[in-house]
Amino acid sequence: MTLYFEEEGEIKLPLECETLAKKVVEEALDYVNCPYEAQVNLLLTENEQIHEMNREFRGIDRATDVLSFPMIDYPEPGTFDFLEEEEDCFDPESGELTLGDIVISKEKVLSQAEEYGHSPKREYAFLIAHSVLHLTGYDHMEEEERQVMEQKQREIMERLDILR
Repeated sequence: MTLYFEEEGEIKLPLECETLAKKVVEEALDYVNCPYEAQVNLLLTENEQIHEMNREFRGIDRATDVLSFPMIDYPEPGTFDFLEEEEDCFDPESGELTLGDIVISKEKVLSQAEEYGHSPKREYAFLIAHSVLHLTGYDHMEEEERQVMEQKQREIMERLDILR
């Protein structure tokens, strides 16, 4: 698994961001039984930048905690068998499955950790697990989807032993 990690802005999280991100992405991909080596891009930014992205890409004029930009349109969440015929889903140089991009607001990680009464590490890991599920076809637009996704997030966090 390759994680392309980038950080911008002055705010720093009190944890080893790249190492933890790689661990969470790998665990989440193992959890959903992704049969391929994969690559993910992760950008840590601040509220102002994620606000601009949220407005530009989603038409929502406010900062958010995390944005996910999947590169693959899954016919069914967490299914990978259809990818055999989808050559453009794989990086031509590495052969890895190109899952997409994750953007996280460091300010939201800190404020939500405080709001929910847990550590910045837990909040950061949770947002990455949440986003990897999006990158593998899961969503939470409908109540049933939300319940499935929340259960998967809990189980990934338990497997990582990063609890509230």
